This record gives sequence, structure tokens and C-alpha cells, in this order.
Amino acid sequence: MASEGTELTEETEHMIEKNGAKETENVVSAGDTKEMRAVILSGFGGLNKLRVTKKAMPEPQEGEVKIRVKACGLNFLDLMVRQGNIDNPPKTPLVPGFECSGIVEAMGENTKGFEIGDRVMAFVNYNAWAEVVCTPLDYVYNMPDDMTFPEAAAFSMNFVAAYMMLFEVANLREGMSVLVHSAGGGVGQAVAQLCATIPSVTVFGTASSFKHEAIKDSVTHLFDRNADYVQEVKKISPEGVDIVLDCLSGENTGKGLGLLRPLGTYILYGSSNMVTGETKSFFSLAKSWWQVEKVNPIKLYEENKVIAGFSLLNLLFKQGRCGQVKTVVEKLFSLYNQKKIKPVVDSLWALEEVKEAMQRIHDRGNIGKLILDVEKSPTPLVRTQP
Repeated sequence: MASEGTELTEETEHMIEKNGAKETENVVSAGDTKEMRAVILSGFGGLNKLRVTKKAMPEPQEGEVKIRVKACGLNFLDLMVRQGNIDNPPKTPLVPGFECSGIVEAMGENTKGFEIGDRVMAFVNYNAWAEVVCTPLDYVYNMPDDMTFPEAAAFSMNFVAAYMMLFEVANLREGMSVLVHSAGGGVGQAVAQLCATIPSVTVFGTASSFKHEAIKDSVTHLFDRNADYVQEVKKISPEGVDIVLDCLSGENTGKGLGLLRPLGTYILYGSSNMVTGETKSFFSLAKSWWQVEKVNPIKLYEENKVIAGFSLLNLLFKQGRCGQVKTVVEKLFSLYNQKKIKPVVDSLWALEEVKEAMQRIHDRGNIGKLILDVEKSPTPLVRTQP
């Protein structure tokens, strides 16, 4: 398994370099058509609810940037959206996806700061999995010169979320310790890299055993996701850890709070334990909710512990913190240019392969980020994990 993961990474890196050589394509000729390909979610449920079809190409409104998409990010959240396993799900049919990278093709009225032909990455409030997107300029950023389109699509959500949780919420400093679940995923790998920029930070990670060989050098201590990680952490650090980053929820909430040192911070940023099958499971939802330890504020006060939640998309699209996120993006670009961080891309998939890509995420088979490459032909790039 481990050698397969290594081969996967090497092959993907080759494809990323190859993709980067495409960046000088003629944008104008691609924009002549009035229709575009897009992934459509026809209703909430299984993989059969996804299809690629033609739809009308959007045009930028005032303050918006029109982007010819090259690559899109695929996150576990997208799987939960497909199932309808989120609060206040949008109406279907819809185009999924929240992040992309590409080339500026046009701008709406009173839109400044970008030029046609600029290489950009962007957040999108849905609609990212398409050949063209339009999004407000506040959500668009010029890419570093050396960054490829797949890297940019793997960068925005994962690294911004990881940075804000570590530094804006938990105040990571020298000598601290961090526990991160799903250490082999896109956010997990971003957390590991960002922790490495601070001296003497100890990173405890949980991940599926087949990923351990591939990611063992990115964390200090690595445990199997099915092991009793609480006892394993306490063997090494009897006082526990300073920061817990939890994307699982359920019973892990109580475990994480129990592992916190005084003045430690537990951050919930996902609930992937609610996903067990291809479609939404009310049993899994109820089980996960029931297993969440009911937090007593008095106990938090007595034990000097902090519990927090983090949703980057809500911060951007509901709470208007674009300026704060932009500052974080600039700091991250600086770290990227200094070669201190680099997105880990698991594999590239054509739009027509979105079902297979989503199944790979469901199976927790990825190491790093899965990318939908809009220009890729629908032929398998890597073997899926058995």
C-alpha cells in the first residue's frame, strides 16, 4: 500500500508539472462559445445524482471577475453537500464546488485590480466545477508566478483554513503541541507544513494505516485512525496537547477536550463521521450527534480550556470577513514563495471522472488534495485504493 502511495505521488507531481506548461493557452478563442461544460448535482443522494452536461455560460455582473477555470478543488464537504448532509442545503439542481483556479477572461463594471489573462485562484459560493465561473473580486487572488493551477486549487480552502485555525483561533507558538485528525488529507497536510514553520512544534496525527509510509515525515507522531489515540498521545505527552483540530466530531469531541492541556484549544471544523454510506444516513447522523459530549461551560472555566468552531465558507460568504481572509492569503503566498509550504496534490481527475474522484474521498484513499482538471481527458490517472 505504501509503495503504491509513493508511486501515486510521483506520477501526480509529473502531471502537475505538465499541467503548468499549459498556462499560456489562448483565452480569447476558448471564450467564443456561449455554453460550457459543468458538473450538475440533480438532487441530493448518491453518485448517480452527478452528471456532466452543457449549460449557459455566466457573464460577470458589476464587481465580478469571469474566470476560465483550469482546476477545481474537491473536498470532503462536497461529498456532504451531495448527500444533503449539511445545514440549510441549497436547492438543486446546482453546480457544486467552492474553489478553483484559472485565467481571468472578463470583468464586470467597476471591477479593478485584475487584468484579462491574469492567473488567479478564487473562492466561489458553489458553481466552481465548471469551465467558467463568475465570482466577486473580493474572493479572487493573483497566483504566485511559480504556482501551477492544480496547486492553486489545492491551496485556497485547505491552507487558509489550516492557517486561521492554528494562528488566528488557537494562537500557535513555539514549543506547542497539536493533534490533527485525517493527517493524510488536504487540511491535515497543510496543518503539518504550517506547524513546521514554527520551532519545536510537536504534531500528533491520526490517519489510515496505508497512508503512514507516505506521510510519516510530515508529523512527529502518527497513529492509526482506528487505534486508541488518546492513550497513545498520553504515553508520549501525559499532560496532553495544546491544540486539537477535529474534522470528525462524534465521540472524538469528548476525547479531544479530554486531551487538552490547561489553556488548550479544541477546534471543530468538520463532521465526517456522519458520512458512512453513499447516501445520507439518519442513523449515522443521530449516532454522531448522540456521541458528542455535552459541553459544560463551568467545566471549561474550571479546567481552563477553550472550545471553538471554524467554517471558512461561512466566514467568507455569510460573515463578510473577506479582508481578514485576504491578509491570510498574502501571508500564505509569502510562505509559498519562500518554499516553506507546498500543496500536496493526490491526483488529477477529469470533470467526467467526478464520481470516481468522490468515491476516492469517501474511501479516505487520498493523500493530499484531489483536483478536477477541466482540460483533462476522462482516462484514469491513478489506481484507486482497494
